[in-house]
Amino acid sequence: MPLFSSSKHKKEVKVTFANGLLFVERADGKQQAFPLEWFPQLMNATEEERGDWKQTATGIHFNALDVDVAL
Repeated sequence: MPLFSSSKHKKEVKVTFANGLLFVERADGKQQAFPLEWFPQLMNATEEERGDWKQTATGIHFNALDVDVAL
């Protein structure tokens, strides 16, 4: 399961993709899973597009795709 992160920003969450799911793990170890069917742009995205994200006050924003996932 690949881990996508950027050295540009310190991130308090880890974002991974596997088996048609988006997994978000918080610093406290809690994990949430979201079906990629909910986010068609993410389901069809390249690894590079999936890796270009930032943490926001309300969740995760995928920059290249302009997709927000609320946590």
